Amino acid sequence: MDVADGEQVVASLAGWIGELTFVDQDADEVTALLVEAAVAWGTGQGWRVYRRAPSVMALPPPYEHRRSCVDVACARPAGAPIVIEVDHADRRRSVDKLVAEAEAGRIAIWVRWGSGRFEPPPLPVRMVTCRVTSRRGLGGGRLHSLLPANDRPAPMHTVVDVSPDGQGDLFGGSSHRPGDSRGDGPEQG
Repeated sequence: MDVADGEQVVASLAGWIGELTFVDQDADEVTALLVEAAVAWGTGQGWRVYRRAPSVMALPPPYEHRRSCVDVACARPAGAPIVIEVDHADRRRSVDKLVAEAEAGRIAIWVRWGSGRFEPPPLPVRMVTCRVTSRRGLGGGRLHSLLPANDRPAPMHTVVDVSPDGQGDLFGGSSHRPGDSRGDGPEQG
C-alpha cells in the first residue's frame, strides 16, 4: 500500500469532517452525522461508497459464520479500497477490525469523536479526530456540539450591581456623565 496515498486520503477526510458543525446532538446522532459525512466525502470523490460493508473480520462465537461490518467502505478506481469506522468510545474491537482490514490491503481509518483525549491506534490504522463539546441535556443525557473554530462563546462578564445606588460604580464612581455639569442628564447647549 502506498503510504503517501493513505496520508492524502486521511488528510482529505479530516478536512471534510473539519467543516462539520452541529449543536446539541446525542451520541447516536453524532455518530450518524459522522458516518453520513464520510459517505458524502467518498461520494464527492467520485468513488463507490457502501454503508455497513462486510469486514474481513469474522464475528466471535457463536456468530463466527458471519462477518463484522465497517461503517463505510469506499471502492476507488485507482488505489487501495478505504474502510472507515466511526466511534465515540475507545473500542478494542474496532482497532482489531481495522488492523485486519489494513492487513487485507485497505486504507483503514478510525474516526474518533469526543471531548477527551484520543489514544492513537497502532499503525497502519490511521485516525481522524473530531473534538466536540458536551453538556448535560434536560433529560440528563449528554448533548454534543461541534462549532466552527471561529465561533467563540460569549465572554464571561463580571457581576455588577445595577441598582440605582450601584450604577455610579459603572462609570468610575461618579453618577454623572462626562461633560454633564448638572449630573442628571446630557449637557444642553
